[in-house]
Amino acid sequence: MPGAIYAEGLVKTFGDVRALDGVDLDVPEGTVLGLLGPNGAGKTTAVRCLTTLLRPDSGRAVVAGIDVLRQPNEVRRSIGLSGQFAAVDEYLTGRENLQMVGQLYQMKGRAAKARAGELLDQFHLSDAADRPTKTYSGGMRRRLDLAAALVVSPPVMFMDEPTTGLDPRNRQELWEVIKQLVAGGTTLLLTTQYLEEADHLAHDIAVVDHGRVIARGTSDQLKARTGGERVEVVVHEREHMGTASEVLARFGKGSTTVEEHTRKLTVPVTGGAKLLAEVIRELDVRGIEIDDIGLRRPTLDDVFLSLTGHVAEAKDETSGPADAAGREQQKETAQ
Repeated sequence: MPGAIYAEGLVKTFGDVRALDGVDLDVPEGTVLGLLGPNGAGKTTAVRCLTTLLRPDSGRAVVAGIDVLRQPNEVRRSIGLSGQFAAVDEYLTGRENLQMVGQLYQMKGRAAKARAGELLDQFHLSDAADRPTKTYSGGMRRRLDLAAALVVSPPVMFMDEPTTGLDPRNRQELWEVIKQLVAGGTTLLLTTQYLEEADHLAHDIAVVDHGRVIARGTSDQLKARTGGERVEVVVHEREHMGTASEVLARFGKGSTTVEEHTRKLTVPVTGGAKLLAEVIRELDVRGIEIDDIGLRRPTLDDVFLSLTGHVAEAKDETSGPADAAGREQQKETAQ
């Protein structure tokens, strides 16, 4: 039985650009799927197809048990969407923005007002509730936008790069809100190009590049594909590099990489912290003074680089598929 979000063979083209090239997704209920990829990879187009803002050229999708192509209105009633840019009316107060969303969902006035108050408290916006949102900081606007997407407590949420442009503090605050949301049972599809964000929030990660899902798994599973752990040593004296290399060769599971200019040696290993302690003891016995030593695990940066041949931050999505998707969305909304 498909999960709360399910897609099979989604294809979407804009002229000569194939923005989605047969995307398959399956997100179990109450979990977070991180859709990871550079700008232009197809993440936003996938979200727009799953949230009924775009119609795919082929393929099928089911969200909250509802067929996206056959029953788009029912899908919209069952989802929340927070896009890349805060969609709030800057001339209304924070409270008025939330009450307006509630009324658009046909909530009665008293219920909409009560729900707005709950969300303002939850997102730490009560002190600014009655100020025009044009006076809000970027982080406050993002929190208000997310609150607006939750007015009707949807079982399924889509967040398209929700922390883009936020400073580290506001990003951390929004992460905490997202974790609380998921702890309450919400299913979330989160697109991001921040590798740390996917690592921190997602139960599963799908790596997208050129409109295709090229890898899928947990953070640990994806990291394991890059070769596991490695020991890195920086020796104090350059003349000790040869002896240090011999020591690392005894413990390593592959060839040792030597960087002469930084006096750093790196070797892939298995055995974790216990092996690291043995390496330190052996270096000490050999009289090799070190400036630094550590057991390094691969990051999602390493994963992305090994899978795609380039880093996650790529070309600006303001050109190419995203532009076409945006124009298409505007046309469909106007119709």
